[in-house]
Amino acid sequence: MEKFLIFVLVGLAAQAVDGSLGMAYGVTSNSLLVATGVSVAVASASVHFAEVGTTLVSGFSHWRFGNVDWRVVGLLAVPGGVGAFLGATVLSTISTEAAVPWVAGLLIVLGVYIIARFVFRQPKVPGAGSRPGPWLLGPLGLVGGFIDSTGGGGWGPVTTPTLISSGTLDPRKVIGSVSTSEFVVAVSASIGFLVGLSDEAIDWRIVGGLLAGGVVAAPFAAYLVRHLSLPVLGAMVGSLILVTNYRTLIRSQDVESLPAYIPVVLVAVAVLVIALRRTGGKVIAGGAEAAEDVVDDVDPAPVR
Repeated sequence: MEKFLIFVLVGLAAQAVDGSLGMAYGVTSNSLLVATGVSVAVASASVHFAEVGTTLVSGFSHWRFGNVDWRVVGLLAVPGGVGAFLGATVLSTISTEAAVPWVAGLLIVLGVYIIARFVFRQPKVPGAGSRPGPWLLGPLGLVGGFIDSTGGGGWGPVTTPTLISSGTLDPRKVIGSVSTSEFVVAVSASIGFLVGLSDEAIDWRIVGGLLAGGVVAAPFAAYLVRHLSLPVLGAMVGSLILVTNYRTLIRSQDVESLPAYIPVVLVAVAVLVIALRRTGGKVIAGGAEAAEDVVDDVDPAPVR
């Protein structure tokens, strides 16, 4: 019972991060599970099965709070599901370790760009009807799904910063749409794991605990996305991208140590402090920014 409660807390923490920032459920939950003594293989397979339930609740919650663009979900989820299934079955035997540092480096650049755009400049929300095209969403979904299933996580870290940095969709709707489409990715990866591994590598106690904690955290996280100030949201997303991918880089170079994290943590704290100063200490959006949200929710008048 004690271990089950630990898994519940892991699921609660992971979904709170993922649902609020559109990424890092796999990174957070895998890291915490391995820290409690769970093997890497069992952790990865179990996390993907738990995500089937948590992403369903998360997607519903984001939809209720108006954070979802269904056209983006459709164009992102289908290729994401294909990539996840292929990664979990036929292509999972191909080593992708060599590409890990390069992907992490690219994502760090995107994280810096997001911070520069939303923290150090006046954030501009794309107008109603503005959204990324299928030429971006299709390949992005395929790559994101493949990396997610082969690497034990990566859907959010790949798709969220790419879409936010494109400037074609409100960051809140990026997070909501990415979280909603992840349901298809989780289902596809889970089917792939069943085909490739049967259910031998799945600990259903872990799945149940992660699911219970994630279901509790999902609605609260969706609420935060809807109401967080854009500079603060950008600072949190950008900082999380920097920290997680910095961690990936130093691990790939076998130089991981506690002092090695000090520089990136200091940068993340400084970015958040600057964002809070820009908003006058307000974490929740209000005034003109709230008005922009209202305008963004109204469909453009039909052309007659």
